[in-house]
Order: sequence, then C-alpha cells, then structure tokens
Amino acid sequence: MYLITNGRIVTENEILEGYDLLIEDDSIKEIRKQGQIRSNYFKEVIDAKNGYVAPGFIDIHSDYIETMTAPRPTSIMDFSISLREEEKILINQGITTMFHSITMDENQLKNVPIRNPENVREMINAINVLHKNKPLIRHNFHARIEIDNVNQIDNIKRYIKDGKVNLISFMDHTPGQGQYRSLEVYRKTLRGYRHISDEEIETIINSRETKEKITDETIKEIAALAMKNNISIASHDDDSVEKLEVVKNYGANISEFPITLDVAKFAKEMGMYTIAGAPNVLLGGSHSGNLCAVEGIKNNYIDILCSDYYPAAMLHAVFLLNEKHGLDINKMFNLVTINPARAVNMDKTIGSIEEGKKADIIIIEKLDNEFPVITSVFVDGKLTSRTNYCI
Repeated sequence: MYLITNGRIVTENEILEGYDLLIEDDSIKEIRKQGQIRSNYFKEVIDAKNGYVAPGFIDIHSDYIETMTAPRPTSIMDFSISLREEEKILINQGITTMFHSITMDENQLKNVPIRNPENVREMINAINVLHKNKPLIRHNFHARIEIDNVNQIDNIKRYIKDGKVNLISFMDHTPGQGQYRSLEVYRKTLRGYRHISDEEIETIINSRETKEKITDETIKEIAALAMKNNISIASHDDDSVEKLEVVKNYGANISEFPITLDVAKFAKEMGMYTIAGAPNVLLGGSHSGNLCAVEGIKNNYIDILCSDYYPAAMLHAVFLLNEKHGLDINKMFNLVTINPARAVNMDKTIGSIEEGKKADIIIIEKLDNEFPVITSVFVDGKLTSRTNYCI
C-alpha cells in the first residue's frame, strides 16, 4: 500500500484538495478526506508537496521510437534496447501508456530505416515481447497504413489477427491534399530532408500522385477486421467534410490532425475524437501551416493531445494552455488522460483517477513555482520512478 497525501488530485471533473489517495496492489483503493484513511500497512506515505496528483498520460500517436532506433539514417540500434531506453525517457515525461506509431512506408520522404517492412515486423515483435516482460510503462502498437502501400496488406491483416495491433490509422500523404495540400510546403519538406534538385522533386510528386492506391474494398476489409478485434480506427490529416464522411463510413472514430478549424468542427459534430500535436501548442502553430492546436482547443474542437514526435510536449502543453491561454487546467489534463483512453477503448481501466481503476498515477511539482516536473510515477500500482530535485 502507498498513501499519497498533500496533493491536488486531478479527477475527470474537478481537482480535489485536502484529500488522500490510497494505492493497494495495482489499483486505486480509496480517495478520502485527509486523515480519514487508516492503516498499519502502508509501504510508504508519499508527500506530494502540493503538487498535482494526476493520471498517467496516454500518448496515442508518437513516432519517437524512430529517433531512438535510428538516431542516424545509417545507424540502427537494437530494437529491444531502444524500447527499454525509450521507456525510461517516457516515464519521466509522465507518459505511462504509449502507442508506438509506426509506418510501413515504401515511399519515404526521408530515410527512416524503421519503416522498412522487415524492421517494422521486428519492432512489432519487440513491443509484444516487452509488453509481457516487466515493462516500465504500457506499450502498444499503432499501425499507420499508407493507402499507397499496397504490398503490405497481408502483413497488416496478419498483425491484427495475431493481436499485435492496438490502433490503426489510414493515411494519405499524396502531395496536393491532406497535410501537403500546398505543393510548395511539400517541396520545402523534401528540401529539408535532403539536397534535391527541382527536377527530382517534380518526378517524386508525379510518382506519388499516380501511384497505385489500396482499394476502397480493401480498406473496408481491414477496418472491419479491426473493429471485430475492438481496435479503434483513425483517419489522418482530414482536409474536407467529404473525406470525413468517407472515413466515418469505414468505422473511424478518431480524426488525427484535422487540417483546418472547420474540418475539426465537422469531425466533432460527426461524433469523432479529434487529435492535435502537443508540439503544435508549444510552437504556437503547425509546422506545416495547418490548424493551430491552441485555436482548436479554445473552440472545443480538439479532444486529445499527443506527443507526435516530442514526448516532453504533453506535460508542458497542459500548463501552457492554462497559464498562457487561460484555459481550465482540469480540462487540459483530460486532453492527455481520459479523452485518449476513451478513444482507444481503455477508459474502463485507466485514464482517470477513480476508486477501482488501475493506479497509473503521476505527481507533478513546479520548480521555482514555474517549471513543471514529474517527481513520482506509479504504473499498475508500482512506484516505478522517483526524481528528487535537491540542489
């Protein structure tokens, strides 16, 4: 048993002050007024020092594992080492549930070795092994399916049937629509990844525009298989109401990175969860010139924040949205906890602080009353990380 005291307990609907929280085994046993929980068997009493006692963050879209596995295009680290080292970073950013978002992409804008289909298979297996072998956090696989990746259909179906997929998203990075609806943005992106001539860029654009795509029937088949296995389905870079209607028909319940405020609004009206990147909040806007996450959140059109490519962004976005933009901090915590849990069908066990739920809990303190830091982390009721700022 652990007793957490002197903290501001973040529940879904309010922040409780003057309450204690008892962890027993892997679950939240009691939440009661301070001093009312009695026991002679506490393993430890943890003083939260007036910090926030919050649910662990649930990150349902992150390709950070790509950086950990291939810090250089020609340097591929052991996948098991990469996952073990990554989770030590994630847990100290408050992320207790991670969906590793991996693309099987044969037409890469940049050289990302992990996206090679053979490496994807090895990474999926490494995630599956780690998930069963004393992980620090909860590891999941988010299969990102490019609609022109026709050669990987059988593999995708097999991964789903084998129970190795926890979320799928259908993506279309064809230039001229979606994230790259501006061809000039696409050209700048290519130039940012490598030295390339204008002629080569135009050849790539033409090739991507004319490449064979997965058929509508095949997408529906994959989506039906996912729903049969209780796997949520996401669309990606939605840029029109028409596209939303198509993906909704497939069974998608998540809209990742809607391109404009109007599209995010329509996705919400259609009953879909909407996602923006937390780095977008920190940067003050999209690096691709698309929807500003802060604007989407202020209008209640964004439900979820993910780390995307920068794990620290989730923690800092919560406080920045409150302190700089005046948004309710309780609701900002929901963007990274219960809302993503609901989107991926995990809300019965994790995502909020409630009696009977799994004890995935983080304690957040402020350095100099300004900089938020994670000082304690519980996963499944185990105290898995503690950081003392003592200087």
